[in-house]
Amino acid sequence: MRVSRFWTLVEDEFGAAYAHSLARSHVMSALGGRTAVEALEAGIPPREVWLALCADMDVPAERRHGRDVPRSR
Repeated sequence: MRVSRFWTLVEDEFGAAYAHSLARSHVMSALGGRTAVEALEAGIPPREVWLALCADMDVPAERRHGRDVPRSR
């Protein structure tokens, strides 16, 4: 997963404004006491950060792959 995909998932799940605040302020023990932003800066893979955030925020498993967007024809 690329960092850009991480941000898309976070914004889709939590809303654009709250996503960035959450990523800067919510500390997760699964990431060694880091926030999502700190974890990304430390080189932790975006997928690992996303899954830790999902677990911490009780995001249902069916929404962890992102929202379904219909394909345009």
